Amino acid sequence: MAERQTFIASDASGWQMIDFLPGVAVLPLAQPVKDGSIHRARLSGGTVIPVHTHPADEYVLVLSGVVETGGRRCETGAFWITPAHIRQGPHVAITDVELLTVRLGPMGHFGEEEQ
Repeated sequence: MAERQTFIASDASGWQMIDFLPGVAVLPLAQPVKDGSIHRARLSGGTVIPVHTHPADEYVLVLSGVVETGGRRCETGAFWITPAHIRQGPHVAITDVELLTVRLGPMGHFGEEEQ
């Protein structure tokens, strides 16, 4: 834990492209728990993140844009919770989308659904 208050600007550099998910970039913000993540994610319009699971609970807030997930259309301000080991997606970016995601543990082996 930091010994002082820290800030990350809204126009921060440090966005990382996700090689195995074309059209997705993330900006790590914090690590709330071991192997966990708080990050912003940008999905270009038309991007599809396939059905997957994570071995940790995940919380997502739509900061801007429109994304379809879990059979629902989620617009700016929508929020969803996905418990660990539960199938989610596909996430389909209808427009350019920005998400704020909090994952309380490791991402796991993405693209390999848990049995």
